[in-house]
Amino acid sequence: MTNAPDLCSGVSSALAALEQDFFDHVCFVACGGSLSIMYPAKFMLDQYSAVLASDVYNSAEFVHRAPRRLSSRSLVILCSMTGTTEETVRAAEFARSAGASTIGMTVDGGSPLAQACDYVVGYKAHYTTGVPIDARDSNYSRIYQIVLGLVKRYDGVDKLAPLLRSLENLQSAIDRAQDTFAPMFEDYAPRFARESVIYTVASGANFGAAYSFAICVLMEMQWINSQAIHANEFFHGPFELVDKGRAFILLKGLDSTRPMEERADRFLHRFGSAQNILVLDAKILNLDGIVPEFRGNFVPLIFFDALWRFAYLLADLRNHKMLEARRYMKKLSNY
Repeated sequence: MTNAPDLCSGVSSALAALEQDFFDHVCFVACGGSLSIMYPAKFMLDQYSAVLASDVYNSAEFVHRAPRRLSSRSLVILCSMTGTTEETVRAAEFARSAGASTIGMTVDGGSPLAQACDYVVGYKAHYTTGVPIDARDSNYSRIYQIVLGLVKRYDGVDKLAPLLRSLENLQSAIDRAQDTFAPMFEDYAPRFARESVIYTVASGANFGAAYSFAICVLMEMQWINSQAIHANEFFHGPFELVDKGRAFILLKGLDSTRPMEERADRFLHRFGSAQNILVLDAKILNLDGIVPEFRGNFVPLIFFDALWRFAYLLADLRNHKMLEARRYMKKLSNY
């Protein structure tokens, strides 16, 4: 018999150190791709906690907005992959100056963000390093452990054991999803590679994945115009641009907001063209090993990992480098 999986050591240490404090508010703070994981984190906290209120902030706006509620009763969770995002470092410093406690998530334990925070939780990333990882070591995994650790303390609801068992099986689910989606990607990539605009649509826990894919992959790395559209906000303006020639990527997950994504799906196929609507539907995936109640929370990571594979197909067809071709990101220091 194998031992039950444990919390990541960084998460365990941070939660233990915070036992002496009392919080009634959590702020999720980051920029860009790191900000995208904060949406499903808040979604999970909203699902499980009746005690902890929470907000998601862009790092710079967090400082400029200066929420009056920010105090010693606030826990601020920040994320920057490299730990060098200046706005996020300033946000950590600002939070601490207001008396809040801070957890910094980064791959570099010696980075400026790590030094600016009270506690550091490390994770691994392969999207920009190229080094394969197990998804249980990802930023999603770490922040979900933090969230449910807080829920255990403040709400008396202990979901950590099934979460950790599910995380042990997440990488296998991702690998199976890649195989499932591969034929679809091969079909759609030649058409989407010719598009100058591709919209992404999602809701609930999935919205962060759509947001990150739109701004960090399509716009940043492929120079393809995009916009992440919330599946219900779609019907409050954006649906007016739907026609047979528009390209959409729709994420249909398994959380409680799926009916909104299904409604968007029906409209898109009614007025658009199926050959220009790439639908990733979690219902067709083999999610064995992931506890059913967490499948909706895990699907965004599966979607995002799969979409990176699709993005590389687009890049090859467009003869465009994913990271190397960026003109400004990591190239300028004075912007």
